Amino acid sequence: MAGASPAMTIPERGGLFFILSKTVGVLLLPTTFLIVLGLAGALLAMTRFALIGRRLMIAAIVLLALAAFSPLGNILLYPLESRFPAWDAARSGPPDGIVVLGGPIDVDLSVAHDTPVITAAADRLIAAAELGRKYPNARIVFSGGSPNLIDNDAREADYAALIFESLGVDRSRLIMDRRSRNTYENALFSKQLAAAKAGERWLLVTSAFHMPRAIGLFRKAGFAVEPYPVDWRVGRSAADILSPAEYAGDGLRRTDTAVREWLGLVAYWLAGRTSALFPGP
Repeated sequence: MAGASPAMTIPERGGLFFILSKTVGVLLLPTTFLIVLGLAGALLAMTRFALIGRRLMIAAIVLLALAAFSPLGNILLYPLESRFPAWDAARSGPPDGIVVLGGPIDVDLSVAHDTPVITAAADRLIAAAELGRKYPNARIVFSGGSPNLIDNDAREADYAALIFESLGVDRSRLIMDRRSRNTYENALFSKQLAAAKAGERWLLVTSAFHMPRAIGLFRKAGFAVEPYPVDWRVGRSAADILSPAEYAGDGLRRTDTAVREWLGLVAYWLAGRTSALFPGP
């Protein structure tokens, strides 16, 4: 791709990095890892390694409880979410374009019900639509294909276009990236589709916890964007950060989300695909 960093090349479908992220990456998430650990312990408990098996089961239960009910998820998320401040319109001029990263729309459910189904991070779409109305001359790139390991014809971008139109954004302003499967490809294909000219200012809209990884990848791709974080999961005060989860599912979800981001930062840095281990302003 013309103008791209030599380290950032257009990926092929089914690339090794993508496959590993959907297999090994999922297995390393706390919830999955600890369940597998507990099951391994249960199997060992029926063998001559019963003592080791019982200890593994106890460790898995204790660590699952810690991830579910302690403020661990908040503590891990806070440095990610606070890395970039909220975008200040008063200190910045109107943007020439807006890049919105996919993730809010569940492609499989949308296909099943024949309508867009948003399951998470709806702020990305709402904030982008609001920016689109506030800055009517700004182009909007939505980057989201299919995140599934086993690909099909459904693409998040197709349903996102319908949502943007329902929120008052004219389809003629939309540039839809249907190919991206992960943040690395978001950066590559968004740069290609935006074709930003020298001096143009582009905003990047994504969840606050995801912004460090996204910014690092966009910088490495040579696409200068300004962070517009949304979809915060943790408050700013110490009481918010140290507050235990009320429901086990919420605590596990926050812990998994945070660990996935930290693992992603390390993996992309080791692969040479990001500008820094922990990108900042």
